[in-house]
Amino acid sequence: MAENITNKDIVKEENLVYKKTDLLTDKALSYCPGCGHGTAHRLVMEVVEELEAQDKTVGIAPVGCSVLAYEFMDIDMQQAAHGRAPALATAIKRLYPEKYVFTYQGDGDLAAIGTAETIHACNRGENITIIFVNNGIYGMTGGQMAPTTLPGMRSSTSPYGREVASMGNPLKITELVAQLPGTYYVTRQAVHTPAAVRKAKKAIKKAFENQKLNKGLSFIEIVSNCNSGWKMTPNQANQWMVDNMFPFYELGDIKVPEE
Repeated sequence: MAENITNKDIVKEENLVYKKTDLLTDKALSYCPGCGHGTAHRLVMEVVEELEAQDKTVGIAPVGCSVLAYEFMDIDMQQAAHGRAPALATAIKRLYPEKYVFTYQGDGDLAAIGTAETIHACNRGENITIIFVNNGIYGMTGGQMAPTTLPGMRSSTSPYGREVASMGNPLKITELVAQLPGTYYVTRQAVHTPAAVRKAKKAIKKAFENQKLNKGLSFIEIVSNCNSGWKMTPNQANQWMVDNMFPFYELGDIKVPEE
C-alpha cells in the first residue's frame, strides 16, 4: 500500500534547513554545552557521508575529550594511547592504504605528550589527515595549562596567568609542522559561526580528498573554546576566543599545495 504523503509533509521537506548526518550516532553528546567538539564531529561525518566512505574510513582518538569521538562517529574507530594517535594512524594506513585514515586530537594530546609522534608523522609525509582541536587548555583533566595556553591566560596550574619567563611560550605547532617537507596541506579554522563552519568543512573535505590522491599529510587545526575550563558561559567563551585566541592563532591556510 502506498504511503500517505500529505502536502504538509512535502512543505516540511522543502523547508528543511538541516538534517543530522546518519553517520553520527543517536547517543547524546556528552561534551559541555557550547563546546566546539560536537560541531567538529558533525563536519567530519558529513564529509565521510558525502564521500560515501563509511566503510572506507578509520578514525583514531587518543586520550582527552577527543577520546569520546568513538561514541558518536558511526565508523571504524580505534583508541590510541595518550599522544600516540599519529603512530597508530601510520600503521593502519600502511596496512590499509585504500582507507581514509584520520586522527582526532586535542592540544594537550597532540602538542604535549604526542609532540614526537606528531612531528615525525608529519615529517615522513604519512598519507593521513590530522584534525587538531586547540582550546588552549587541558579540558578533560581539570583545566591545566597546555602547550597552547596563551601568555597571561589563567588555568588551574597557572592561576595568575601564564608567565613566559618561567613557563615558556605557547607552542604554535601548526606553523611548525607546516615547515616540514611531508606536510601537503596545513590550515587553521574554527567552528563558532556558520561562515567558519563552512570553511572548516571545506578544509576537512580537501584533506580527505588529498588522501585519495596520495599527496601526503594534511593537518587541520580547529581553534575552539573550553567554556568550562575557561570558567565562562558559552557566549563569553566564544567572544574571548575571538578577542584573544584568534589574534595569536590566526585563522586561514598556512601551507597550500601548488596547483
